[in-house]
Amino acid sequence: MTPLREQLSPDLWNRWITHSSALLTSFQRLTGRELAQRGGGAEAEAERLLDLPFVVVSHGAEADPLLNYGNRVALALWEMDLPTFLATPSRLTAEAMLRESRERLLEETARKGFVSGYEGVRISATGRRFKISNVTIWNVCDADGRAAGQAATFSRWTFL
Repeated sequence: MTPLREQLSPDLWNRWITHSSALLTSFQRLTGRELAQRGGGAEAEAERLLDLPFVVVSHGAEADPLLNYGNRVALALWEMDLPTFLATPSRLTAEAMLRESRERLLEETARKGFVSGYEGVRISATGRRFKISNVTIWNVCDADGRAAGQAATFSRWTFL
């Protein structure tokens, strides 16, 4: 497995580390729980987040948000390499007929800060459908407190 650092330019790697910190800090602030062990510096934390045995995924704050983070489990589940993943609008992770309910969920998350216990169906790049369960979605803020998108984590999925 090629280390992520070798797949990214130095600038993109630095942004990846910064975003990883934002994911961890936002999750802890909103839920009161740690997503991953903290400590050892931002780069070590980013590596741990990448290697967690469950999905961590996020998208940006654009009008049609692009995926901007996926750990190794997320990349495998959605069957994408990192460049493809980072160029994918997050709405495409759900089937067309399910996108409206997904949008309502994201709006609820924006209002509340985080939502736990979500279940839904998603679709991989190859068309493989899977049900996700016990999902936590949260708002992500950057180090200056500006909205930086939304993220989700879950450890349970079933292929349909």
